[in-house]
Amino acid sequence: MGQSTDELRRDIERTREELGSTMDAIGDRVSPGRIIERRKNRVTNSVRGVRERVMGTAHDMSDSSSHAVEKVGDVPQMMRERTQGAPMMAGALAFGIGFMLAAIFPATQSEQDASQKLMEKAQPLKDELTTTGKEMAEHLKEPAKEAANQLKDSAKESAQSVKDTATENAQNVKESTGQPQ
Repeated sequence: MGQSTDELRRDIERTREELGSTMDAIGDRVSPGRIIERRKNRVTNSVRGVRERVMGTAHDMSDSSSHAVEKVGDVPQMMRERTQGAPMMAGALAFGIGFMLAAIFPATQSEQDASQKLMEKAQPLKDELTTTGKEMAEHLKEPAKEAANQLKDSAKESAQSVKDTATENAQNVKESTGQPQ
């Protein structure tokens, strides 16, 4: 019996605190809301990363815009340099230039008519994409529920294991201190 009663009580208290922290961490880890939040953050960060790789950051844009007047004459050369071997960048630049020109010049009546016809023809595609998205979401509900149930079961098993360990340790402490059960 190498430990005093006070030392054993401190050990038990420390173990309880550790178990409480562990249970809190498990609860946070298996919480469906936190799982969804982590996945949403992961998707948001990956989309942001892709957007920054393609479009550049706001800092890059502010640097570019402050020197735009000075560099107007260098645009063709700069475009060739930056887009050489990068078709996505060339497409993005062409789109940006087209967008700026479209914003500067008002749309003509024929362009407005063409836009309306295009929107009418794109509506079935939009509806199909919406339906497909809903179907995908519906198909993902069941695997998400199963995953949540598995996490819940795992958390219950872990909690039971922690409880059993704590009970066993408490019983060992009682036995070692000679207290009646």
